[in-house]
Amino acid sequence: MSRNRASRLRRLVAVLPGMAMLAGLLSVAACASSKQDGVTELVYATPYSPAHPFSRADQRWMKFVEQQSGGSLRIRPSWSGALLSSEHSMEELRHGVVDIGLITPIYVKGGVHLIRIQSGFYSGAASIESQVALYHCMAAGNPQFDRELEGLKVLAVQGGSLPGIVTRDKPVRTLDDLKGMRIRVPTELLNVMRDLGADPVNMPMGDVYSALAKGVIDGLVAPTDTFRALHLSEVAKYYTRMRVWRGAYPARAMGMKRWKSLTDAQRAVLDAGAPVWEQALAEENRKALDEGWKLAEKTGVVASELPAADQQRFDALYLQEAERNAQSLDRYGIDGLKVFRISRASVAADGSVTCREKME
Repeated sequence: MSRNRASRLRRLVAVLPGMAMLAGLLSVAACASSKQDGVTELVYATPYSPAHPFSRADQRWMKFVEQQSGGSLRIRPSWSGALLSSEHSMEELRHGVVDIGLITPIYVKGGVHLIRIQSGFYSGAASIESQVALYHCMAAGNPQFDRELEGLKVLAVQGGSLPGIVTRDKPVRTLDDLKGMRIRVPTELLNVMRDLGADPVNMPMGDVYSALAKGVIDGLVAPTDTFRALHLSEVAKYYTRMRVWRGAYPARAMGMKRWKSLTDAQRAVLDAGAPVWEQALAEENRKALDEGWKLAEKTGVVASELPAADQQRFDALYLQEAERNAQSLDRYGIDGLKVFRISRASVAADGSVTCREKME
């Protein structure tokens, strides 16, 4: 065998596993796209297990779609990241790896600048329903949202429970108690926590249990469902109830090419399913909060309330950071301040949302 022929053979062998995996994924998508006996099967993929609160909501939506379509649409789930990655799910959906999937654009580093930054504009939106309403308000009539979601049909927007502060050995009863503490926070809170004298770090949530157990971090910003979902009740003693505002984002989507291949009646069913999915996500999220706190109480976690004056101080810092982040979008040619002002005008003092999307 010649040297060149041997080299080509080695290269072919090296790429065969990747080609086989791609072929497998494409065959799954092709199979899902086929129609059998008048039934269109769609594959839904998520990185979460079937028992996760998000997945429980997904299953409620699947049941609605199949019932509402009279059985002409069937959803086949793929759980635990078997078909769709967390990092590249938006691109994978655009290319038809699966039909429908869970997406997290707020963690994507490029191409979704406004959607990522707007997640910090939700101060005062106290309920998950208010968060979802505010997202729809900001996105309505704003072409930048559509540009960042090009090639995707959004099927549901997801909000989140308001986190507090979970700590290992030291309770946080005032904001001054945060000084010098190493706290895991989401990206949008890094500067806020620095302003409060904390030592904020950003790490994957999957690393938090080990870091907390070993004392690498003193605590984290998280909701009560993490006491159960991440087993934090085993390694944390204290929980501070405060409102750390969270934003909504498009979280379930379908590739636009696949969307256009459906009939008008099938698209109408999926459109009708959007509020059903959003409400199911809100309800399952709240249920998980209750389950997590019940477990925390059983294991002796002690709760404390942040003083009202400290909450107001935190809110002011949060809004200052949000406005700075909105201004920073100028370098991409995006009017982030306009979106920020719409959010401020749309949130009422009682936490409800009345859309002001046409505000200049």
